[in-house]
This record gives sequence, C-alpha cells and structure tokens, in this order.
Amino acid sequence: MDTLPWTLLLAALAGGYLLGSIPFGLILTRFAGLGDVRAIGSGNIGATNVLRTGRKGLAAATLLGDALKGTLAVLLAGRFGLEAALVAGLGAFLGHLFPVWLGFKGGKGVATFLGVLLALSPLGLLAFAAIWLGLAFTLKYSSLAALAASGLTPLVLWALGQPAVAVLFLLLAILLWWKHAPNIRRLIDGTEGRIGQKG
Repeated sequence: MDTLPWTLLLAALAGGYLLGSIPFGLILTRFAGLGDVRAIGSGNIGATNVLRTGRKGLAAATLLGDALKGTLAVLLAGRFGLEAALVAGLGAFLGHLFPVWLGFKGGKGVATFLGVLLALSPLGLLAFAAIWLGLAFTLKYSSLAALAASGLTPLVLWALGQPAVAVLFLLLAILLWWKHAPNIRRLIDGTEGRIGQKG
C-alpha cells in the first residue's frame, strides 16, 4: 500500500476533526429551547446528558448525529484509501472529545466511536453491540458495558483480519477510557448509577 501524501492525510485529519467537533447535543437542545445542556447533569454534551432533559427524541437525535459524523468523516476520506479513512476517523473522534468551539471540552466519545466503527468494520460494530447488550442486561451498568465493549473491540478487529483498524481502535479505546475516568471511579466505589435506577 502506497503511503499517501502528508498533505492529504493532514486534510483528512482536519476534515474529520471539523466534522467530529459539531456539538449536536448542544445545538439540538438550544434549538428546542432548553438552554445550554452543559448546565445540567454531568455537564456533558452527549446523548446521555441530553436524556436528562427528559426529551428522549432529542437524546436519540444527539446519539445519531454524534455517530454519523464519525461515519461520514471516514466515508468521505475513504475515497482516497484506507490510510486516509483511518486518519479521518481519528480526527472525528478527537473533534468530538476536544471541540475547539467549546474550549476543547466535548463528549465522552461512545457514539462517535460507534460511528467510526460502522464505517470501517460493520462486523466489529455487531460484536461491540453484542458485548454491550450482554453486559448491560446482566450487570445493569451502561458505562461498564461500554468500557468493556470498547476495550475488546481492538481484539475483535485483529481477529477479523483488520490490524490497521485494530490499532486505530486501540488508541480510540484508550482515549474513551480516559474520558470515562469519573465513571470508572464510581464503578470502583460502587456509586455508579445502574440502568433503570431512579434518582
């Protein structure tokens, strides 16, 4: 595989970052007249915090938008080859986590992780979904299910014969775990909220 020009890879990274940095949660809640979603709950711009507004439709739209911006970045750059697609996927993920428009304070990355995975490995996405669902239904911790599924994703991709994609998702999983540090602490302390738990 020929290496693409660094200028093209830089453009793929920048384009992915710009797409990834679109804060759908913030935009949708403001258009709905709900103010700044960062002022409620965890202060996060992702779908989980949008759900705390009581608007399930907005939360679903946020989840979809945050996922598809990753998918779109990969598909657009993928026209120039796998290398460009991988770089664009990384850019989209970084854009979601660290959007320049919001002082580099973005979401935790699960939806965008899934969107990039959809574009690069639909089978990998199915494996993620199976792991998440199995753990979420048995242990009732959404965060733990997402952490485990993301951590296992690179191994799944490697087993599927996609080593380059696996390396990308190893990096994305490390960043995702880092952004979930508060959840990890609560899981260790036994204070993390369970799925369906009230209050």
